[in-house]
Amino acid sequence: MSELEARLGDILARTAANSRWRQRQCFNLIPSETTPSLLVKFCEIADPAGRYAEHRTLKGQEIYYYQGTDFIREVEDDARREIARFFDCQEAELRPISGQMANEVVFKALIKHVNAGDTSGRSPRRLRCVVNNDLTKGGHLSAQPMGALYNYVDHDAKTGKESVVHFPLHPDNPYRPDATRLVQLVQEHRPELVIFGKSMFLYPEPVREVAAAVRDLNARPVLLFDMAHVLGLYGTFQAPLAEGADLVTGSTHKTFFGPQRGVVVSNLDKDAPLRKLWLEIKSRAFPGSTSNHHLGTLLGLLVATVEMNAFKEAYQAAVVRNARAFAQALDAAGIQVEGDRRDGFTHTHQVVIRVREHGTGEDIARRLERNHIVTNYQALPDDESFANTSGVRLGVQEMTRFGMEERDFEALAGFIADIVRKDRDVAAAVVRERSRFPTLRYCLEPDRALPMLADVLAAILPAGDYADRFAAALAAAAQTARGRG
Repeated sequence: MSELEARLGDILARTAANSRWRQRQCFNLIPSETTPSLLVKFCEIADPAGRYAEHRTLKGQEIYYYQGTDFIREVEDDARREIARFFDCQEAELRPISGQMANEVVFKALIKHVNAGDTSGRSPRRLRCVVNNDLTKGGHLSAQPMGALYNYVDHDAKTGKESVVHFPLHPDNPYRPDATRLVQLVQEHRPELVIFGKSMFLYPEPVREVAAAVRDLNARPVLLFDMAHVLGLYGTFQAPLAEGADLVTGSTHKTFFGPQRGVVVSNLDKDAPLRKLWLEIKSRAFPGSTSNHHLGTLLGLLVATVEMNAFKEAYQAAVVRNARAFAQALDAAGIQVEGDRRDGFTHTHQVVIRVREHGTGEDIARRLERNHIVTNYQALPDDESFANTSGVRLGVQEMTRFGMEERDFEALAGFIADIVRKDRDVAAAVVRERSRFPTLRYCLEPDRALPMLADVLAAILPAGDYADRFAAALAAAAQTARGRG
């Protein structure tokens, strides 16, 4: 064996081991992750991966700067139609390759928008004021000055800090925004941008209330909802575009079970007052932010969105149902669950637990990982920072797709209570329990999907008998899947 073969063999062996652990032996409860279907994964390695398809609108026509792009152009058009169907929207920009990039594209476009018509020759001014959720109160990193908002918001002359005002929280529940006080703050500060959305996300955002309050203002703020964590629950959890939001951004790999990409959607069609802002968003996507926008994952996004549209109602209902059952079971097992017990603790896929009595959030997350339960530690609203956390954040979306139901999450809550409260080693029992859920749901069954994949592999493998060998292996795998089913 050559040195090269040995080195690559070691990398791939460790890759296989990690994949077996995460896919077959772990309960993956990180709220910002998911496992895409086999069809989505295979699209990511098909020929479009690594290709280019730069394009922009000039004089009403879409101009492509590379040849050989007819197929991927059809894919992008199809994906926009499927995304528009999912969100019931008019416009969709699919070229951002992450949710954070989607937000930054919007921020760049807003800077151009608010500076339009300025002939003074001065440097473009920043946004005078932005209202968002505080990072340590559950706000999303990409909506912060330390994240994607960096360089796009002005500084307060009195404090020297960024001119950002945070959402006020309900006095009886720090996970729920105070809509009345938020409206007052918006009317007082007259921001140019209001950013809804969180990464620790239990309750709906007051979009309707703010939209109604600013509707008749001169130079009203743009209302942006960063739905990264709840994008796959659009319509069941909230439908911000119908509630008055101008724009929705998000990543397509959390509750939306696609590849790692980002989207911007809106109803800013040709007759909308903010139509010019949408045109700026398109130009900031390309050429403003991307060149190669990862065409393999774009193809995967099309397939994932077709799947999502086919299974949307059943999947969304199962996720919310499982999250509430999980929260109630954890509460019954003696774990302190954040949120309001009277309304089921959560309206999303997330469950947040307070573990300070048993260790820091990071300590408990490590303890859970040693027992094959993968989570992430979380700063709670009364924590000063993420350096010393009191919470752990859990999400049910991925394991819901692996077929877990309410009673299964109740059993999982028992394992978590044993680990957190009693520091028991239940790793072997957890692995046995995880083995009960081998098959991804809300997509084509493996025996129906695998024959389609054989054709893709045959097209990208080297000439010779490789394609036949892989096709035979896939046919055997499909037969095995039919036997299991």
